[in-house]
Amino acid sequence: MQLDQLNFHHLFYFWRVAKLGHLTRAAEELHTSQSAISAQIRQLEERIGEDLFIREGRRLTLTDTGQLVLAYADNIFGLGQEMLGRLEGRSVGITRLRVGSVATLSRNYQENWIRPLLANPAIVLTLESGLLEGLIARLVQHQLDVVLANETVPVHPDRPLHCRFLGSQSISVVGPASRWKSQSLRIPDDLDGEDIALPGPRHASRAQFDALCASSGVSPRIRAEVDDMAMLRLIARDSGWLTVLPEVVVQDELRAGVLVTVGHSTILQESFYAITTPHRHRIALLEQLLSRPAESAVGI
Repeated sequence: MQLDQLNFHHLFYFWRVAKLGHLTRAAEELHTSQSAISAQIRQLEERIGEDLFIREGRRLTLTDTGQLVLAYADNIFGLGQEMLGRLEGRSVGITRLRVGSVATLSRNYQENWIRPLLANPAIVLTLESGLLEGLIARLVQHQLDVVLANETVPVHPDRPLHCRFLGSQSISVVGPASRWKSQSLRIPDDLDGEDIALPGPRHASRAQFDALCASSGVSPRIRAEVDDMAMLRLIARDSGWLTVLPEVVVQDELRAGVLVTVGHSTILQESFYAITTPHRHRIALLEQLLSRPAESAVGI
């Protein structure tokens, strides 16, 4: 069967019967007769080529195929209800929030930001990561609802975007507690010759760090350059080197005492932004996240 042969009206009737569990209640809800609903479901079964229900008198039990079709129908009509709710400016049923995050942004920061939604059973999250330009292209095409970034986007007259500041945090130097627990370093002066792992050249803070070292004539021994913050976290935890990063990246290791902050510079800062389009069909839960205090997702 081809998609254009699928009768979505028949599928809708099947969906309501399967959800309500009874032909009579479905007929009352849909303002039609039981025989009309039964006839349309049989036509759907004939198209599919398999039974959707096992009929035992008045009792209807879904077959394995019926369970599979119901799962897809839930998605199809659930999205339809969600679409209508979005167009009417209200929340109906499941709310889907599609969040893009630049690859150089801390996953701990991203989780902190979405944490208020994690206990909400009506939320379905889609989380993507990638390069900023690719994420912005998907945002403009309404394939994402928001992009989290650690840099702003250039103003472009043909691409109106809203860039909201979410907060900032000092970039710190962390090291293993076994070596650095009772020591502190002057940044950047005491980094000369020290083994160090750094954010990669694409990271917003890297240019700041390189300029700071150059101005002081300091040359750390660079052991790793890492764009992905999840990988930089593992290196900070397991390498024994010093690592330059926002503390939110290693918040769990700092709390556990595996790593300690050995120094930081107020000159080095990472800022966090939420980028959205100025479309009028907004998601209420996203607006609530955007209106939270600026530092709410940053703190250790």
